[in-house]
Amino acid sequence: QVQLVESGGGLVQAGGSLRLSCAASGRTFSSYAMGWFRQAPGKEREFVAAISRNGGSAYYTDSVKGRFTISRDNAKNRVYLQMNSLKPEDTAVYYCAAARYLFYSGSSSDADFGSWGQGTQVTVSS
Repeated sequence: QVQLVESGGGLVQAGGSLRLSCAASGRTFSSYAMGWFRQAPGKEREFVAAISRNGGSAYYTDSVKGRFTISRDNAKNRVYLQMNSLKPEDTAVYYCAAARYLFYSGSSSDADFGSWGQGTQVTVSS
């Protein structure tokens, strides 16, 4: 198991930026892909982005492509989500997640992620 703690959420105006950070412990961080999901009020949790274990491949949902960037620092056991040009529809609780298995092929299903953080709130005002 891996323990995940997110930080960096907050309130920002539309068009602004935030950088989310996720600190991992308890398992070999560099062995697993990492992802970010979000859940808005009254909606199901949705995939936002994921990154392969060595950082060589990144995957994004269409609505954030060109605005969000996922990255990781295996030396620091951290994964980041840089969010630019934020929109009110980006408002949600953002969750960091670790892939369930060593092999990850870019799936957006939350069933392929086995460990989750507690979430951090991102609110974008119009």
